[in-house]
Amino acid sequence: MLLQTFFLYICSVEIKQSIALFSDYLSSERRLSEHTVKAYREDTLAFCQYCAEEDVHDTDEVSSSLLRDWEMSLMDDGIQPRSVARKIASLRAWNRFLRKQKILEKDLFLKINTPKVGKRLPVFFRESEMDNLLDNDEVFPDTFEGIRDRLIIEMLYATGMRRAELIGLKDNWVNRSEKTVKVLGKRNKERIIPFGDELYEHIEKYISERDKILHNKTDKFFVTEKGSAIYPMLVERVVKRHLSLFSNADKISPHVMRHTFATHLLDHGADINAIKELLGHANLSATQIYTHNTIEKLKKTYKTAHPRAKE
Repeated sequence: MLLQTFFLYICSVEIKQSIALFSDYLSSERRLSEHTVKAYREDTLAFCQYCAEEDVHDTDEVSSSLLRDWEMSLMDDGIQPRSVARKIASLRAWNRFLRKQKILEKDLFLKINTPKVGKRLPVFFRESEMDNLLDNDEVFPDTFEGIRDRLIIEMLYATGMRRAELIGLKDNWVNRSEKTVKVLGKRNKERIIPFGDELYEHIEKYISERDKILHNKTDKFFVTEKGSAIYPMLVERVVKRHLSLFSNADKISPHVMRHTFATHLLDHGADINAIKELLGHANLSATQIYTHNTIEKLKKTYKTAHPRAKE
């Protein structure tokens, strides 16, 4: 807060007002979260500080070359390309706002290139790790919690659904006779995901145990031992506690289970368009990132096996 106050102090009245108006616009009109608005504001204030250091105090004096110099200074300071790209995106939004409000006429970003950010390959668990966990009955005690926790992991792995989708599952969305589950995804988009015999058996066992302890009827499929709906941290803990026993992955989370689902399907020859539908992606480009893992695996196999590929 003291740093922000200092930044505002060295800025001109005009720039201070533009930042305040921009923050209000993000909150009231675009209805962005408080966290996001704060990030935009801090990025804009950081640029404001740079302007003051370069003796630029009015929006009319801000130029594309000044923006490029700021971008280069961030890179020189060791800021990662991903973080620089985010800061540039904040400034783009600020620039659009200033032009919309007729505070600024020129587009400062016509000649500004955002630094290229390498795509992060999705982290996923190996098949052997999943097999070692799910084939080990000693890991899951034969109690309600043990049966439920196993089903949580089985459900995430077998369907690729998101954590929020798992928590939001309603009892009548799990069609045991058809062996399908209805999922309500982003933007309230519904999709139907089939499941196999193994998951069916665990569902039957869970429902049997759940109905013994469920005194207050709820429409939620997954519940706590007290009968209330499960919550995000519970799912997070279940996945981390059990997968950490068998995996040394850099990250262990429910979303990694989703990556694992897609990667293993691709490895076994599933059509990428079918995987797109199962994951509930709006665009194929969002699904194609999983092909990078498969390609990397093919490259390693090729280098190992082909006689002319070895260095």
